[in-house]
Amino acid sequence: MTGRTAYVVGAAHTPFGEAWDKSYRHLMTDAGLAAIQDAGVQGEDIDEVFVGTMSTGKLVGQEHVASLLLDGAGLADQHLPATRIEAAGASGGLAFRQGVQAIRSGAADVVVVGGLEKMTDVSDADQAAVTASGIDQEWEHFFGATDAALHALIAKRHMARYGTTREQLAAVAVKNHAHGARNPLAQFRRPITEETVLRAPPVAEPLGMFDCAPTSDGAACVVLCSDAVVDSYGGKAVQVSGSGQASDTLSLSDRADLTSWRATEHAARRAYQEAGVSVADVDVAEVHDAYTITELLAVEDLGFVKKGEGGPATVEGRTGDGGDVVVNPSGGLKARGHPVGATGIAQVCELTWHLRGTASDRQVKDARIGVAHNTGGTGATAVVHVLEGVQ
Repeated sequence: MTGRTAYVVGAAHTPFGEAWDKSYRHLMTDAGLAAIQDAGVQGEDIDEVFVGTMSTGKLVGQEHVASLLLDGAGLADQHLPATRIEAAGASGGLAFRQGVQAIRSGAADVVVVGGLEKMTDVSDADQAAVTASGIDQEWEHFFGATDAALHALIAKRHMARYGTTREQLAAVAVKNHAHGARNPLAQFRRPITEETVLRAPPVAEPLGMFDCAPTSDGAACVVLCSDAVVDSYGGKAVQVSGSGQASDTLSLSDRADLTSWRATEHAARRAYQEAGVSVADVDVAEVHDAYTITELLAVEDLGFVKKGEGGPATVEGRTGDGGDVVVNPSGGLKARGHPVGATGIAQVCELTWHLRGTASDRQVKDARIGVAHNTGGTGATAVVHVLEGVQ
């Protein structure tokens, strides 16, 4: 870690779901202005802007988005450097990492990082094409594989190797919908039962409809500042004490083991080492549960449980309220929603609220250290951050 420290001093995201009355520009403006107001910064204080978004060209016909969003926020006359970041589902988390690095490098004292996606205004076929763009087009999608089918292969392999059951996968969805029911910004705010998950229409065996995150619209935004100016925003700061990123092969066929996402393992190791924390120190985590199987992989690869124990740990309540580490108190991608580019930033927002002690009915008691985990495709990109509450 460098001598400079990054802090989150503002956090906000829009409700996730089907935002028929909001445009792409309006969603980001809503989240951005709310985060800036939460931080108490002025436009002239901001040094740089990063935006995470996956596929605006296919979804809204707009590729050049960073300047557009500055314009929508009324910041165009500041002539700020603004950069779009893309890493499939990890676009938001990677944009956040770039903001952290800008602070640490000394290039900026105040950085705004946003993430967004407007996904529901296009056909189901276009949505599927966007999702598929996160996997290998020549070696996987060309031959008929879909994102869901590849995750189903991973699930089947995990089940064969570790004895993971369909009921254990369902437990992830049940837990996260219970959490989402307490989140006023979540797309789905209703608890579900195991029976509901198991009887849902199939998507790709063994995954059914309730094993998959929804299509969502939404935007999220955070404000970062350096230790040089953090005292100007007293009482709201959350320290970014660790940041890790790693990659793996894009195609599953080139990996030695489908049940371990090595990019997550390496990114987590780097983030923990940088933060000087161990897995046992973590109180709350927001992990990338695009499918129920990916939460099981995440809690294993992040080190919260031993390999193969993700399913039993979920059923036993070790990742729920009052457990060893509370995973996805927001409801996760599964219930909060998954507007792809916004997901990684929304994870940071959720952790910020818990570490401030302002998460209302879903507050994790005595939360001090949180982990955000955001991945792209079938785990080819992983970004992990460690956040700590400032006492």
